[in-house]
Amino acid sequence: MIALIDYHAGNLTSVKKALAAIGAEVTVPADPDELARVRGIIVPGVGHFGATRALDDRWVDAVRARVDEGCPLLGICLGLQWLFEASDEAPELKGLGVLRGRVVRLKPDTTGDKVRLKPDATSDTVRLQPDLKVPHVGWNSLTITRDASIVAGVATGAQVYFTHSYVAPVTADTAAITEHGDQFAAVVQRGRIAGVQFHPEKSGDVGLRILRNFLCLTSR
Repeated sequence: MIALIDYHAGNLTSVKKALAAIGAEVTVPADPDELARVRGIIVPGVGHFGATRALDDRWVDAVRARVDEGCPLLGICLGLQWLFEASDEAPELKGLGVLRGRVVRLKPDTTGDKVRLKPDATSDTVRLQPDLKVPHVGWNSLTITRDASIVAGVATGAQVYFTHSYVAPVTADTAAITEHGDQFAAVVQRGRIAGVQFHPEKSGDVGLRILRNFLCLTSR
């Protein structure tokens, strides 16, 4: 049984549907004590880091206790950001802190220097791609940076769906990066703790593969 934590931050229904599509049994616990009975925990979410305020000390303590016992944990989008120590989006709040680092805002590219395109076949004119916008919304590619079970079977260049303005730092826990002006951690994993900045429930076969890989963690 997988616990899908509802803290009123968005994409709960779509994540439940994606998990059902791969045969996962899901429960939405109403109380932190219910986490003691599950084999894995998923923290979904979209929107502002301030929404994590709903994950009060009882939830934090319960999640940490299960993680310490070896229960796999997956953060999706805002859920990934919550795994880190803090976010500039709501600096008064702490994250779960199971991964080191601070979440920061993406910087839009306004110079064109990083997105200069080669001349086309009919012209010597160097064209500039339009400025990159924040929030980062839409499909973008993954670059796998190391072997990690959460990205098993996912190739560099795989396309996944993002919608976010804040990003986690690239650290030793990063398993894949994406670039949108800046490079940022698109997938992280440390042991049985993992997170994805994109939405696997909206990312087709690649997203379902990521969720299956998480289910494999829960069966070990």
